[in-house]
Amino acid sequence: MATATRSKKRKAVKLQPLGDRVLVEREEAEKRTAGGIVLPDKARDKSKRGKVLSVGNGKLNKDGKRFPLTVKPGDRVLFSGYSGEEIKTDGREVLLIREDDILAVIHD
Repeated sequence: MATATRSKKRKAVKLQPLGDRVLVEREEAEKRTAGGIVLPDKARDKSKRGKVLSVGNGKLNKDGKRFPLTVKPGDRVLFSGYSGEEIKTDGREVLLIREDDILAVIHD
């Protein structure tokens, strides 16, 4: 007797940061040094650059009003090395960081 297997479709998880938090996808680390030496995966530093995926609704001030964030989805940013929480969702790793940890927006 043959048995039928059910394939469950996984729903894509959508994360919406709260407050002054920003969801960032890290760019891939450099594979070569400036001198052309190929680096193995273990020797590479984690990239401190990434693309903003989504942003929260802003930081709350003492009067109860929200300050809008200066970054928006799609921006490329430079952030502190050990900031935020790493989260794995839909097979990719993303970072949830505070806007204060973003050092600069990269303009090409």
